[in-house]
Amino acid sequence: MTVLRSNTRRLLLAAWIASGCTDGGGRGTSAAEGTGPDAGTTAGATSGTTIAATAGGDGTSGTTGGASQGGTGSSGSGGTQGADAGPEACPSVPTCDGPPPDPGAAEPWRHVTNELVVASGSPNHRIRDMFYLPGDPQWLIGKFTYGITDKDLKDEDVDVWVQRDCAGPWELLGTATTTTDGQMPPVEGVEDTGGRVYFQIPAAASLGLGRHRVHMVVKGDLSAVEGIVEVVGPGTPVFVTDVDGTLTTEENEEFTALLTGQTPDAHPFAAEALSILAAKGYRPFYLTARPEFLVERTREFVSERGFPPGVIHTTTTLTGATGDAAVLYKSDELFVLEGRDLLPRWAFGNTASDAEAYDVVGVEPLDARIFFQYSDTFGGRRIESYAELLDEFEQLPALCP
Repeated sequence: MTVLRSNTRRLLLAAWIASGCTDGGGRGTSAAEGTGPDAGTTAGATSGTTIAATAGGDGTSGTTGGASQGGTGSSGSGGTQGADAGPEACPSVPTCDGPPPDPGAAEPWRHVTNELVVASGSPNHRIRDMFYLPGDPQWLIGKFTYGITDKDLKDEDVDVWVQRDCAGPWELLGTATTTTDGQMPPVEGVEDTGGRVYFQIPAAASLGLGRHRVHMVVKGDLSAVEGIVEVVGPGTPVFVTDVDGTLTTEENEEFTALLTGQTPDAHPFAAEALSILAAKGYRPFYLTARPEFLVERTREFVSERGFPPGVIHTTTTLTGATGDAAVLYKSDELFVLEGRDLLPRWAFGNTASDAEAYDVVGVEPLDARIFFQYSDTFGGRRIESYAELLDEFEQLPALCP
């Protein structure tokens, strides 16, 4: 099964390469990337419309978030933090790496024709990680596909499990049926392209504050996939980071790494720097313009290279995004967080599209926008090595819930 999954990913990569897609486009400023003020205005306007439809507009979250941080005060280049420094580190957030639930016996397929879908290749399922505030509708969203063409599994049953706080017993919340194209309206910005599960957790079973593990199992063959949901209070500190070239050692390293079955290397000290932020109470958000079929590869990179676990978002397309499309995708994602009073306090990138997205949504102060070996025309900070950040991050106050 491991070999089949690897071959499927490699062939899917061919479509990605043919589209010219990397994680947000190459370095440098060009007209194609839309780094001028007109492009920024367009992205912001489009994003605002999207957020009004999906985020629900929490009219009180800004005030609540400010109060929860105990006022604002300067903490140097780290931006606006709470006045009370608090402890040096926060209690660790669970890694969510325990054993999965027992799925039971496989059941017959609802449609015999789906046996052909399953026979087309190994499963490449994925779950959309999510941030939610208490009281938000809690949707668990998955995508179920097979083979080199990422063929959707439609109208088949999937069991939905959760493990609260990534500890204790697993709970079977219910069984969902994968969709046909356009069966559901977009939920949390995810369009229904078929083969998706949209499962709304009943209010009586809603997840409380903390990190929770989600596990979905296809009943026909017991193939499974996992993700996480973070339920946090308004104003919870978050950092956002791009992946390709920002954390990996080369912008296009995933191309060759996927073909050889290897995990890309990471920049020295990058994992250490981000782990310090996580220990200080900042929730990680890995925001990459990679295609959706690379969700699990991105999880493997984060885990194997020692980065702190957190919410991972790719695009929801087969080809990913570059240039203006990457700016729009990333700014839309960040506007959703802003609508929940979770706009990141720190932002990491390495390209013009990263820089423009962070500028469109207004990550402040400018010194908290950090770019690896890239000079940001909007005024963010350039670093040559993540080692430059270690002492600075160690001196930050802990912002524990």
